[in-house]
Amino acid sequence: MQEKHLYEYAILRVVPKVEREEFINVGVLLCCKKENFLCCKVQLDKSKLHALDPEADFSILSDYIKSLELICEGKNELSPISLQDSASRFRWLTAPRSSMLQTSRPHGGLSADLESTLEDLFNTYVK
Repeated sequence: MQEKHLYEYAILRVVPKVEREEFINVGVLLCCKKENFLCCKVQLDKSKLHALDPEADFSILSDYIKSLELICEGKNELSPISLQDSASRFRWLTAPRSSMLQTSRPHGGLSADLESTLEDLFNTYVK
């Protein structure tokens, strides 16, 4: 029997007009402190974005998401957060904020295969 790992995940959302509080799910962040695992899977759908806000700047949001992905991977040289361990980066990425890029509250679970779990969560909440 494979060992199951405790993990946390959060849904990444784009909120093009923060004051309207409408959002689209664009990704999933998954963290397992014990395995020092932090990974995200993201897909920004331009048609969904423009359905909420026809004037939304797809290019700027794509840049924000790329920066988030690099922090998640620990590879953003411009951010000191990237130097932190995976659990600390996850906490920073999921901190409440009023911006166009937000996350849900973290949720937990158990998984024997973190990569497959990330894929399953992405297919359930984003696709």
